[in-house]
Amino acid sequence: MSNPMKNLTVPLTEETVRSLKVGDPVALSGVLYTGRDAVHKYLHKGGKLPPNVSWKGGVLYHCGPVMLKTDSGYKCNAAGPTTSIREEPYQHQVIAEFGLRAVIGKGGMGEKTVEACKKYGCVYLHAVGGAAQVYAETMKKVRNVYFLEEFGSPEAIWEVEVENFIATVTIDSHGNSLHRDILNSSSGKLAEILGK
Repeated sequence: MSNPMKNLTVPLTEETVRSLKVGDPVALSGVLYTGRDAVHKYLHKGGKLPPNVSWKGGVLYHCGPVMLKTDSGYKCNAAGPTTSIREEPYQHQVIAEFGLRAVIGKGGMGEKTVEACKKYGCVYLHAVGGAAQVYAETMKKVRNVYFLEEFGSPEAIWEVEVENFIATVTIDSHGNSLHRDILNSSSGKLAEILGK
């Protein structure tokens, strides 16, 4: 039996996040921010968010969206997740310092991030790779962009309003990680096969 969909509105409370478990599908609505390697490294080295930006209770999406300039601003054309493990050296600190409640990406993250999720009340949400156009359709409005000149379009922080952005909890705030479980299970099976 599959878990029922959890409809979540950003910003998220700690209570809401602590109620989520590995395997829960979620539909996010509200404002989220994109951020990849350049942003994580910048913040890790002591960089600050723009004065009018707060990630407290917020959601950070590991994504380099394809944005089209229009007469009225920007429109999202593609917004697939990028591989999250590249941010593992920085994610613990970013969660702790900026009050994030959820991080979205693909491929999972390591034990330092699992520890941060448990300690500070955050979850990792796994988005579907190859669904860039589908996710772009959930992005109803591009509200702003930061560090565009400094980092370039894919690495900039994009502030977007989303509606029913679907993802699955694969690291919860209780120390559980589907990625760890699968690695341990597959490593055991491999050892079994090689031992035969």
